[in-house]
This record gives sequence, C-alpha cells and structure tokens, in this order.
Amino acid sequence: MGKPPELASEILEYYLGGGEDARLRSGRGRLELWRTQDVLRRLLPPPPARVLDVGGGTGVHAEWLAADGYAVELVDPVPAHVERASGLPGVTAALGDARALDAGDATADAVLLLGPLYHLPDRADRVRALAEARRAVRPGGVVAAATISRWAAVHDLVRKGAYADEAVRGVADDVAGDGLLRSHPGSGFTTAYFHHPDEILGEFADAGLPGPRRYALEGVFAWYETLDAWLDDPERRTALLDAARRAEGDPTLLGATGHMITAALAPREPVTG
Repeated sequence: MGKPPELASEILEYYLGGGEDARLRSGRGRLELWRTQDVLRRLLPPPPARVLDVGGGTGVHAEWLAADGYAVELVDPVPAHVERASGLPGVTAALGDARALDAGDATADAVLLLGPLYHLPDRADRVRALAEARRAVRPGGVVAAATISRWAAVHDLVRKGAYADEAVRGVADDVAGDGLLRSHPGSGFTTAYFHHPDEILGEFADAGLPGPRRYALEGVFAWYETLDAWLDDPERRTALLDAARRAEGDPTLLGATGHMITAALAPREPVTG
C-alpha cells in the first residue's frame, strides 16, 4: 500500500463532502461523465484489460469500467474514497500518490489520471505523475489524463451569476490568468490547477509520452442554460452527445470546454534522456 500525499485541508474537506461523486451522477455533470465514457471506450484496449485508475475517488469511473469487464485497480489519496471504492464489484482500491505509484513497471494496459492533475499546481509534479503512468503502463498501452480548462471558472460563474460578485470575479479572473484557483467559498470548487489547452502537450512530451491527442469533453455545451433539459430527453441527448463528439478535436474550441482528456500511447522503445 502506497503512502498517500498530504492534501491541503480545504481539498480534503471538499472531497469528503461527497459533492464530486454526486456532481457526475446527476444534473449537468452527466455530460462530463457520458463524454468521458465515450472517449475512453474508443481509446482503451478491449476488456478484460487491466486499468489503473489513479486518483479515482469513490469509483465513479471505476464502477462502469468494471461493469464493462475491465480489471480495475483504483489508487486514491483519500482513505474514505478507497474504502468506498473497495466495495464496488470488480474493483480493488488502495491508498497512493500519483507521483509515486506502487505499480510495477509495464504492468497495466491503461493508466487513467482523471483527477490528479487538478491538484498538482507545480508543473514538475504533473510531469512526474504522467511519467509514473508511463512507467506503469505496458509499451503501446494508453495513458489518459483529464484537465480542467483555464477559462472554466469564468464561464461557470458567469452562467451561475456569481461572477457579478467582485470577490468571486477576482478569483475567476486570476484562474484565467495563471491557472491557479485559490480556494474561495463562492467558486464552487477547491484549490486546483486549470490548464491552458496547449500546455498539457508539453507535459506529456516531458513525461516521455509522444504524440498526445486532446479531446474536449463538454465543449461549449457545458455553459448552455438549457443543458439539463437536453440531457433529460433521450432523443435530444443523443443529438447533443453526437455534436460534442464531432467537435471534440476542433482546436478552435478546445479552450471553451470545461474539461479535456489528453491521451497518448506509451512508446514501445525505451525513452532516453
């Protein structure tokens, strides 16, 4: 069992509140969940491949991956998350740090980081986490990482109306400038790092993961006031998800999405230098 990192108190408090798990299972968050499923089901090798879900939280993604037939091993720094995820059928879970995985070299068919990069404000730590994923995945295996978009806080707080509050607006504007979200009760989230869509390419490259491809998850649709109604209607939901898939790689739209997945295949030859 790996030693979990020491999380800032506000980050730990946010996740112990359970809001993140609920966010993806209901309301507007369903678009992110369903689009994550859509992208990963196209990228991952077929089951029963071994998937290492790093920073997997309570198992929101591990649950459907296991149901699809994957052998899922979840790693997370929050003990309560590990306890809950351990109860999911087909999922094993353990405490650990994305920057120092217990997994052996080339032992996973895919490594997912669908949350860790959010809470690693230092670039060196993000590259280290990606390099650990590359080490743990087999040659030719998939490494996929989620990031929050640099302007997501501004877009979200304008939609909610909170951007009219000067203090909240200052927090959102700072994120758009340097990527760092300083914890503030009006932001709706906790201390985190928000990526410019281009900078993740350099982080993948420095971690020894060449040729990454980016996938916008929600696209511009995340900010539509009518989003819930579209997601609740099966016919309109199908049309919306299809549109999001067609727009997912458009470089002119990447910065407008709320979340993005970047994925690459681990090189088949040893990385030198």
